[in-house]
Amino acid sequence: MRVRKLLPNGASLLLCGLLAGLVIAGAAFPAVLMSGLAAKAGADTFEGLPTDIDVLPSPQITYVYAGDGKTTLAMMYDENRRDVKLGDVSPVMQQAMVAAEDNRFYEHSGVDAKGVFRAFVANKAAGGTEQGASTLTMQYVRQAIAYSARTPQEVVDATDKTNIRKVREIRYAVALEKKLSKREILERYLNIAPFGHGAYGVYAAAHVYFEKDPKDLTLAESALIAGLVKAPGTMDPATEKGLPEALKRQKYVLGQMVLMGQIDQATADAAAAEKLTIAGKRTPEGCESIQRDGLGAGFLCDYLRRWWGDQKVFGEDEYQRATRLRTGGYSIVSALDLQTQTAAAKYAQEQPKEVAKNQQIRLGSSSALMLAAVQPGTGRVTALATNRTYSNDQTNNKPNTNPAKAGQKGNYPNTTVPMITGDADIPGYQAGSAFKIFTAVAALESGLPLATTIQTEKQFVSDFPIEAGAPASCNGPHYCPKNSGGQSGPYNMWTAFGSSINTYFVPLEQQVGVEHVVDVAKRLGIQFNAKKDAELAAAPKQWGAFTLGVSATTPLQLANAYATLAADGLYCEPTPIVEVRDNSGKKVEGLDPKCRQAVDPEVARAAVDMARCPVGDQSATGKCNGATAEYGKKFVGRQIAGKSGTTDSEKSATFTVMTKQLAVSGFLTDPDYPETDQNMQHAPVNYAALGVLRDGLAGQPQVKFTPPTKERAQGKLVDIPPVKCLPVDQARDKVAKAGFSVTVAAAQIESQCPAGTVDRTNPAGATTKGGPVELVVSKGGR
Repeated sequence: MRVRKLLPNGASLLLCGLLAGLVIAGAAFPAVLMSGLAAKAGADTFEGLPTDIDVLPSPQITYVYAGDGKTTLAMMYDENRRDVKLGDVSPVMQQAMVAAEDNRFYEHSGVDAKGVFRAFVANKAAGGTEQGASTLTMQYVRQAIAYSARTPQEVVDATDKTNIRKVREIRYAVALEKKLSKREILERYLNIAPFGHGAYGVYAAAHVYFEKDPKDLTLAESALIAGLVKAPGTMDPATEKGLPEALKRQKYVLGQMVLMGQIDQATADAAAAEKLTIAGKRTPEGCESIQRDGLGAGFLCDYLRRWWGDQKVFGEDEYQRATRLRTGGYSIVSALDLQTQTAAAKYAQEQPKEVAKNQQIRLGSSSALMLAAVQPGTGRVTALATNRTYSNDQTNNKPNTNPAKAGQKGNYPNTTVPMITGDADIPGYQAGSAFKIFTAVAALESGLPLATTIQTEKQFVSDFPIEAGAPASCNGPHYCPKNSGGQSGPYNMWTAFGSSINTYFVPLEQQVGVEHVVDVAKRLGIQFNAKKDAELAAAPKQWGAFTLGVSATTPLQLANAYATLAADGLYCEPTPIVEVRDNSGKKVEGLDPKCRQAVDPEVARAAVDMARCPVGDQSATGKCNGATAEYGKKFVGRQIAGKSGTTDSEKSATFTVMTKQLAVSGFLTDPDYPETDQNMQHAPVNYAALGVLRDGLAGQPQVKFTPPTKERAQGKLVDIPPVKCLPVDQARDKVAKAGFSVTVAAAQIESQCPAGTVDRTNPAGATTKGGPVELVVSKGGR
């Protein structure tokens, strides 16, 4: 029965007027006939109010899942809420909600005239406000207006206890009842109402208090939850003080259900006597509350959150994007691979301790073993891990090892610093000889094949300038790198990369131009975030040490650079997601991998073929001879490529290894103080990266590398005329007439040849037709 039939029209209008403190005339009931100027004026005012609510979506939980799309990693929210359909709410919960808040819900048209009269009489007798007359529809209207407020004043207007607000609610409620069915209104109310203990909406309440979906709620549970809306703060059943009040209210709700004929008294008594187990678990929020133990996925979650802040599809600025992440109700399938991340978390924590124990290596507690894994061809970041806990709680952290920060807390064992991925304040750490691959790619792009041979010395006197007296200087202000193992003799790219020969890659870099090498690194994703590095990268011609990895980078950048080569030169921006769906289940467009061809596929395949040498694999042509991590191939059990790197004084150790399916980069250093005097040895980081690669790919088919073409491997080499011990001018003419581009090295070397004559050429023996040839001049002395 509709409300307009319950009382005489004039009485209904009068009651509504009393409620508002006004005579509002034919407000809720358009068929009313009223007399009197005051009544007409009230009606004009009421009818002039808007009827359409501009309802914005209420805040919803955003769920972050692992790559399987099922395993929950984190939940982001401002309010713990997830909208559900009414059909997903148990019938007894629906009945309990109506009984608790508006037992005449199905009889009125938005305003309950009988309720108004009852409240008016009770409040007059009490001399104040004892009872309210808000229907469930009006309560929904009030909540919806508050959530749709765009300014602080609109929030005040939506919640202020004024007659104007009440009149507006009545107007909206009546209009809403004409547009929506009772089921639709009840569904909206159940999803928007606050239930206390951080739970908004029936879905959150069911999980917070009883750890179940709302469709599974029992009568006793439903009556308890429904009763909380009246005073969610004081009736919190998860607190000792609130539980008795909540149970008292539960009995009231059950009694109302009996009066409404929904249940009988015996059923109500049984429900009231039922002993409920209140979970009272606040739903974890944010990256510090990762949902699954043993994953150590906080750093990947944080990387996703930072990445989100850069995506324009989610808002005009970082504030809007962050707000949408926490209120938009998105479902994010992250790129995290459970198998790979589990392995990374395990090895990051255990490997330093295990290797230190077995090989008697002493590692300080500030040492961080950082691991990043990337999928070639997509840029998807499948794992990020370090031997730290992602947490802001630094109460028990060790002191900072940086002398400039003495007395401050360091980042062990807890931190939220993005040490694996870096940011504007964390440019990264030196990667050492892993950067030699950029020089090799530049040389291959210049037309030099892998077979390019250079007669190396124990120490190379380069043309690059350096401060006189510096540790790496000789012959005045010349940069003169040495080989850590004292090697010398003829090397090609395969053997030089396998044995990490500095005095091969610096002259090769000199020959192809540092600017070309730096450009390759940029194309493969190296970012130069450190101020000094950025300055050198902007004008790199004299940056001779670049090929030896003196620039700061991160495990993620380096893993993705090598992944690009594994993907035949296809560079993809690193991404922490597979897909994102909005609250309606629609896929958010514009988030697919952003890829470009950074390196010619044949060049990339040749570089990978060379990179098989350092890790104990063999090139497609069997040219590998020497390996700095010869155990790698056997440990992983499939074709791999990669490179280790060590900085001066072993302040950091890196190891990057890849297959066609996965690239992993590990760094071992002190992130608090990269200039540490600790000796960062390779065993922990090497075995950790190899372990992640092996375990992450376990069960997957082996995919072999594509061999390079004969031209890229052997090249069409042309013999360089012999010029040993010839005068410089005579040697220059002879080489130039053979069609080569000739230069003379700035620095002279000790040699058996007379001073002023040519000792050798770089490269030695043969090179590409028309390619550059450098004459190395003797200063005698042998």
